[in-house]
This record gives sequence, C-alpha cells and structure tokens, in this order.
Amino acid sequence: MRKHRSLSKFGADRQGTALVEFALVVPMLLVLVVGMLGWGAYFWMAHSVQQVANDAARAAVAGLNTAERSQLASEAAAAGVVDYAGLDPTKLKTTVSDRGDRAVVSVAYDASNSPIFAFASITPMPSSLITRQASVRLGGY
Repeated sequence: MRKHRSLSKFGADRQGTALVEFALVVPMLLVLVVGMLGWGAYFWMAHSVQQVANDAARAAVAGLNTAERSQLASEAAAAGVVDYAGLDPTKLKTTVSDRGDRAVVSVAYDASNSPIFAFASITPMPSSLITRQASVRLGGY
C-alpha cells in the first residue's frame, strides 16, 4: 500500500517540468538559430560575390580583347573585394569568356575557411565554393 501511495504522489508532483521541457526544446532551438545565422551569413557572402562580379564585368567592358578584359576584370575584382568585410582577396578567382557580343565574367570564391562553415557539423550548409557570373554587352547597342 505504501508503494502505491508514493507513485501517485510522483505523478502529481509538477516540480521541475519547466526544466525538463527546456532541456527538450533548447537543442532544436539552438540548431534553428545556428542555421539561420549560418545561412544568413552565406547569403550575405553570395550577394557580395555577385556585386564583385558585377563590378568586374563593368570594368571588363573597356577592354579591346579577351586578354585585356581578363586583366581589367581581375584587377577590378581584387580591388572591389576588399570593400566587403569578411571576404579574403586571396580566395577569389576571376575568369572572363567572350560569347559573341557578350563578355561573361565569372567570379569564384572559396569560403571553406570562413567561420560560418564551422556550423556545417551542426546544421546543413550549402557548398563552400560560391560562384557568380555577370554579363555585359560588347560593342554598340
């Protein structure tokens, strides 16, 4: 009889329920918050790389041939990437290809050493190689 009485008391006791609920919910909440921070930082970096590609394409339009366009685009990308905090100019690769009446500037940025990819073990993250392109028309309009 005594054993039955202690079990009924145990079921009625509500002390510590908030702590148990907190312990169950916090890991999921932390994964969501870390994921939002990681993806937000990734989108910021991807947008920055796109802006560098746009600026490099604008600079490349002044070139007379592919080699000169490549040089102008690479110089503009290297100069522009320092304007974006957190981007390392040594991790940037710029290529230019002529496609008839257009020059396409491709910018690839290796973000694998970025702090945001430390979260990859906690939450899924996109590829650490961010590649963006910008196209400009050559000649008259």
